[in-house]
Amino acid sequence: MGPTIWATLTAERHALTVSELTTHIKDLLEGEFPDVWVRGEISNFKRHSSGHWYFTLKDAHAQLPCVCFRLQNRLIRFRPEDGLEIYARGRLSVFERRGEYRLLVAYMEPVGIGSLQLAFEQLKARLAAEGLFDPARKRPLPLTPRKIGVITSPTGAAIRDILRILKRRNRGIDVLICPVRVQGEGAAEEIAEAIRLLNQREDLDVLIVGRGGGSIEDLWAFNEEIVARAIFHSRIPIISAVGHETDFTIADFVADVRAPTPSAAAEMVAARRDELIERFAALELRLVKTARYLLVRQRERLSQLHARPGFMRARTAVQQAWQRVDDLDYRLQIAMARRVRAARERFATLSMRLTAQRPSRRLAEVRGRLAILRNRLDATIRERVHICRRHLSLAVGKLDALSPLAVLSRGYAIVWNEQHAIVRDAAGVRVGERLRIRLFKGQLKAVTEEVKRDE
Repeated sequence: MGPTIWATLTAERHALTVSELTTHIKDLLEGEFPDVWVRGEISNFKRHSSGHWYFTLKDAHAQLPCVCFRLQNRLIRFRPEDGLEIYARGRLSVFERRGEYRLLVAYMEPVGIGSLQLAFEQLKARLAAEGLFDPARKRPLPLTPRKIGVITSPTGAAIRDILRILKRRNRGIDVLICPVRVQGEGAAEEIAEAIRLLNQREDLDVLIVGRGGGSIEDLWAFNEEIVARAIFHSRIPIISAVGHETDFTIADFVADVRAPTPSAAAEMVAARRDELIERFAALELRLVKTARYLLVRQRERLSQLHARPGFMRARTAVQQAWQRVDDLDYRLQIAMARRVRAARERFATLSMRLTAQRPSRRLAEVRGRLAILRNRLDATIRERVHICRRHLSLAVGKLDALSPLAVLSRGYAIVWNEQHAIVRDAAGVRVGERLRIRLFKGQLKAVTEEVKRDE
């Protein structure tokens, strides 16, 4: 092939970029498979912190990357897990950054079992493992509740059945109705919040949580985890009354008591007044009979014990013990009287000795001696003060005689030159030099006009 032909082929060639080719493939796939169902087994399932699900669908010969975004997976009831075979519905797309195609899943359901049923079994197993269904934590219902709370729809048949039975069986029970939605979006949150709200009250003895019958979708709010945990943390006993007798929900397993229907729940908490009276009367009769029987048995036993020789010996021993106690008490009284008498005699002796010592006379002598010493002290202090004053007066006179001010008061003066030195000789002073003269009272400043020195 010559150079001319190679140049021609090179000039006509058009190469796509990777991005262009990937975009073209993406357009083809999304246009060809906008909605597709795929069956496969889940593997490498990961739940990202953003809420998105990433996993792979595989069979014996191939695998398909999948992603289910948070806005879609929040509507899926069950929890995907590795090894679970599912039907996935979505559209094919291409993740351009990695150059791989994947299925964007919008809906999925398990193969061979409904998604709701699978979600029910998964949640039931997980909560059972945590101990939410433990019979040991379930509390008995109060025998005669005074006030009950009912959490249900205010317009459903369940509330009408409950009120009708309570009115017929026991009018003395007060009812507090907390209206909630019992199906649809947000119903589970409303039920859980109502349970928490009624638990803040102190006047409720029991709660009924339920609704009438329906499909599994209609009853699903009572299979939500948020409702189960609200029932678990309730301090008030809860009766779960959801659907019909054949319907079972997660709430039934967590609640303290399960009622097959809302009407049955009302029957449980509202015993008839006449039934209670009959029951109390029967209990009272049994109690009286039992008490009488026990009293007769104890009397017979007491008579038998009284007739036994051992009992007679025991009574004799008790009588002898009483006599010994009386004897000891008499001896104790004599000993105490003797001790009191001796104490009184000793007190009299000490009192006489104390009187002989006459503390008042000793006190007078001490006071007299103290007065003499006080007078001597005062005289000594006055003499010392007089001597000190005399010495002080002599010292003041000597100090006045030596004071320069005393000399100045006789007409003398002190002269300083400009160097602040005292002038003692006229020869040391220059004509025109400034002098400062200190008199007895006040000072003078002078300038020398003539200096004469005495011969």
